Amino acid sequence: MEITILSPGIYTYGAMLIGGVLRDAGHRVTLTRTPAVPADSVLLMSLFSTQHLLDPAIRDLVRTHRERGGLVYVGGPVSAAPEMVLGELAPDAVVVGEGEETVIRLVEEGVSDALPGIAFLDAGRPVVTPPAPPASMDRPLPLIPDDIGNQSVRGASAYIETHRGCIGGCTFCQVPRFFGRAIRSRPLDRIVEEVKAFSAHGATRLSVSGGTGSLYGSTGGEMNPEAFIGLLRSMAEVMGPKNVSSPDIRVDCISDEILGAVRQYTIGWVFFGIESGSDRVLRLMGKGATVRQVEEAVERCREHGLRVAGSFIVGYPGETERDYEATKDLIAALSLDDVFVSSAEPIPATPLADLAVRTPRDKNPAFVPHTGEYRALSLTESEARCFDLMMHADLFRPQLRLVTDEVYNTYLAEARKQGRDIRAATELILRYARA
Repeated sequence: MEITILSPGIYTYGAMLIGGVLRDAGHRVTLTRTPAVPADSVLLMSLFSTQHLLDPAIRDLVRTHRERGGLVYVGGPVSAAPEMVLGELAPDAVVVGEGEETVIRLVEEGVSDALPGIAFLDAGRPVVTPPAPPASMDRPLPLIPDDIGNQSVRGASAYIETHRGCIGGCTFCQVPRFFGRAIRSRPLDRIVEEVKAFSAHGATRLSVSGGTGSLYGSTGGEMNPEAFIGLLRSMAEVMGPKNVSSPDIRVDCISDEILGAVRQYTIGWVFFGIESGSDRVLRLMGKGATVRQVEEAVERCREHGLRVAGSFIVGYPGETERDYEATKDLIAALSLDDVFVSSAEPIPATPLADLAVRTPRDKNPAFVPHTGEYRALSLTESEARCFDLMMHADLFRPQLRLVTDEVYNTYLAEARKQGRDIRAATELILRYARA
């Protein structure tokens, strides 16, 4: 069967993985980042953002392909809200959750209420079948595009999956809801085989999948530093240490052994999801970490000669001006090597999405007009804090970055774009919450 997998904008690991599963099942599979699909091909869309559900190009592609008689199936992180996918895109079916086994049966057998792990419309009524069991972590090689070396996702050609699950319970994150909180790790020899395949296809740098890389090999909630160190060492033997990164780590999931391995076998960066300088907001977010733990983790990284980046979320419902000022103070104290700022975005099927539904507009920073320093810019409170924090962080980097007019306008445009996207996502979530 001819199958085209669309992964909009970037080749995601999930899209490459499903491509490999279907290829090894005997199908002819094409992976593309642009919406150009042959009429006689089954279209499988791997969608990783709520914004994809609102994208006119994606909506038109689904409609026109079905009008030509083609089949359209949707999978990926958006499948956490299958009724929403069906309502917005109207595909033939949604592959819900981990789809490696489900997708083969779907393309070969078609839509059926006897097939677990899918959702579809029956006379306009959403039908969601019982969930499929967790997929095996021992699977075929991904379908790796020949131009993978031209891709850069935070500096890496690809993020490869070493394990699934996260012990955390962050309210804004989909990972523990999608994959669970138990850690399921892949066999090291299969990961190494995959790294070699990516290298052979021209990948220039590989990163360990997002979440918390140091949880690789852990069991029963206990970390296994030896397994993680062996993972980094094995990847570096193939790619070279300057072409490996394992950036995403929780501040409470480090040790001297782990940090030493990051220093020896990777590019030497650690990325912490810090999110806020307020312990009160961190509790609201379900981070399971404190500001003091953040400070200690950054200090330990510096003792190992590592560079440290941090992400921060502003405009979380319930965040006060005092909480926001605490975040600014923490950034000033930490002097991080790089900072990423986001406004709080409700992702469907997360506690933050539920909170956004319960929060009145006049209390939600994503909708409340900003009346402070930037009121002339017509920003929301969330946008104003995002814009302000990006500029503030530049004042405290070890290597000072001047806020020129160009930088100012770039930050302002980014804050506004995030605001538009978040309001659109919130409106979408509210619409289905009322249904």
